[in-house]
Amino acid sequence: MTLSQTSPARLTRTRPAPAVGIVHLGLGAFFRAHGAIYIEEAVAASGGDWGILGVSLQSPTMRDHLAPQGGTYTAMEMGPEGRKARHVQILREVLVAREDPEAVLRAMAAPEIRIVSLTVTEKGYCHEPATGRLNLNHPDIRHDLTAALPISAPGMLVRALDLRRRAGLRPFTVMTCDNLPNNGRVVRGVVLDLAHQIDPTLARWIETEGRFPATMVDRIVPATKPEDILEVAEAIGAHDAAPVMHEPFRQWVVEDDFVDGLRPDLGAVGVQLVQDVTEYEHMKLRMLNGTHSSLAYLGYLSGHETIADCMADPVLEQTVRHLWQAEIIPALTPPPGVDLHAYAAELHARYANPAIRHRTWQIAMDGSQKLPQRILGTLDTNLQAGRPCPGLTLAVAAWMVYVSGTDLDGRPIEVKDPLAPILKEAATSARPVAALLALSQVFPQDLAARLADPVARAYELLKANGARRAMETLL
Repeated sequence: MTLSQTSPARLTRTRPAPAVGIVHLGLGAFFRAHGAIYIEEAVAASGGDWGILGVSLQSPTMRDHLAPQGGTYTAMEMGPEGRKARHVQILREVLVAREDPEAVLRAMAAPEIRIVSLTVTEKGYCHEPATGRLNLNHPDIRHDLTAALPISAPGMLVRALDLRRRAGLRPFTVMTCDNLPNNGRVVRGVVLDLAHQIDPTLARWIETEGRFPATMVDRIVPATKPEDILEVAEAIGAHDAAPVMHEPFRQWVVEDDFVDGLRPDLGAVGVQLVQDVTEYEHMKLRMLNGTHSSLAYLGYLSGHETIADCMADPVLEQTVRHLWQAEIIPALTPPPGVDLHAYAAELHARYANPAIRHRTWQIAMDGSQKLPQRILGTLDTNLQAGRPCPGLTLAVAAWMVYVSGTDLDGRPIEVKDPLAPILKEAATSARPVAALLALSQVFPQDLAARLADPVARAYELLKANGARRAMETLL
């Protein structure tokens, strides 16, 4: 009889976590498979009170899964040669902000907290992706402008920083780990925008004393599926309700700019500590995330479930090679010592890893928030330089088909996006390309004007010939 047919004991803590020094907002799979592991290794290498208190901003699910396990979980590395389990024990506790926002604010305002990190996804910053500014009309921000107990991530940061200022404490460092270009600048901007609305004196204190290091994070972490939980139980001999599955590769580049220099010894465990992360961000956002999103929409419309399935299709495999070599690399300045062609080859191997089942539907979520930094920036650079971009233009057209809620064969698509109703209305109008390009929340309007004709042609090609034939025709 296998473990999946019996009831294995629950995973539990085998050693104490260090005292808490970090609060992390948005305790999803990615941070638990990436940043938490780096921090645990840094503590093991050099010590320090850098235990993590996790915060779920909305759902209690993660707390309910992890609390019976003492906050511990399994990180399962999935490589072509097999799987390797790691018991992660750096997390001490999980709070749920919607249940008790006051407890979260107290935790963030505690003197021992030196860093508040975030993985709240692009939409969690309540900003306009096309401009990077705080969206003052966002319902969560409208709430947080007047309420002492906030519900948004920017609101949590501003109110907790205010508590520290009033108590005579130093601010914590705000370290975003989300896939946003200039992510440190974005989170600093939305925090200052909100603080200025609430109390200009607070905003000046944050602006002067606060630190918002930008980061670049890289590891493919597919959503955990029920069958993964069974496989983890088989592997470790215990039931883990919240394992994370990840590829072997990982990278973390961090601007070394922390309040009073206080941080874990990240450099001891392979984190690249730099003065400016911009070139690393652009490389990763455009070469990895840009092609991931392109494959998600074109792959989904071609009938493929995962990125590995896309890479097994010669048409999509050739498309992604074209994107790297002809459209994305020419628009980038490589970070010091980095060979972008070698990086592309490494990405190719990672995408083709059959052990990682990263679903196109999962990557396609929240496209209105992702397109500006993943694809539109490259398009803008190339169009200004006079370089044609048939592949990325086709990817934008594929997104336009996708958000209509119906695929090329008339089957329904469940579109998950904060702008889903607006997108569907535009995408199903008499002139869908023009209507979608007119959405300033997604497209800078000067770029939209230059995209109008090429995207319209790509859209018509998709509708007339299907995704695979459109790729073969254009590329």
